[in-house]
Amino acid sequence: MGLLRFSYRSEILSLHTNITVTLPSEELTYYPLTDIKREEGVAARRKWEYRDGMKFQTVYLLHGGGDDDTCVVRKSNIERYAEENCVMTVTAQANDSFFMDTQYGYKYFTFLTEELPKVIQTMFPSSPKREDNFVAGIAMGGNGSLALGLKRPDLYAACVDLSGGIGCSVDTDAFIDEVRTLKMERLQSTFGNPDKLRDGQYDLGGYARRAVENGTKLPDIYIAVGENDFIRDVVRKDRDALISSGIPIHYEEVKGYTHDWNFWDPYLKKALSEWLPLKREPIYLQG
Repeated sequence: MGLLRFSYRSEILSLHTNITVTLPSEELTYYPLTDIKREEGVAARRKWEYRDGMKFQTVYLLHGGGDDDTCVVRKSNIERYAEENCVMTVTAQANDSFFMDTQYGYKYFTFLTEELPKVIQTMFPSSPKREDNFVAGIAMGGNGSLALGLKRPDLYAACVDLSGGIGCSVDTDAFIDEVRTLKMERLQSTFGNPDKLRDGQYDLGGYARRAVENGTKLPDIYIAVGENDFIRDVVRKDRDALISSGIPIHYEEVKGYTHDWNFWDPYLKKALSEWLPLKREPIYLQG
């Protein structure tokens, strides 16, 4: 797997930010598939050629609270899972912004949904098609994944929420109550006055309802949480709110697991290997 940490100055954020990118490489060959110079012993598994214009499907991975863009790569086996499924991954550092355009000024949602895809799709071999793009997140990133999927359904074919509980949620009343009562200063500084949240930019329940009313094509939604996770009941509320809105979802609650990498790692594998509609091969130009 190719791995790099890419730093550049974001115009939306007006600061330098870090992005960790993984690229499939183990099954690609520089030589034509019929060339006798191909490495003996590994030729059989190098089954695709590097070609001009080649693209990959891409999973945008959203990190958890307190983490950075490297944590998913360092603490899980996502490199191996992405290689096995021939997909790119992109993780941008979003600090504890809940992946939203914050009230204190940093527009992380705009960065993630407008600037970052353009940068990635022009500087890396990432396919721009909706059918080839997905978003998945853990913990805080799980809520972010739902937010990106519900607010920008035109960008992603599917979204995955693993243990998402703090931040934007689909149960509007629960979300407002959380911002009003939870003693977490960065929550209030991000979302602002709880009395102004209903039907506003952070109200995922409002986006869900309007999507159903307007017949908007939404991403496929996958949610999973450990049965012993302290955030489980909040995840259940999101599940129930989505179902009540008439939005089909896939939901799993897994016995014996809590809020840690012992759960997230195998479920990242499951997301890539079973849930997401991946092609599992490079995308070549026709002709």
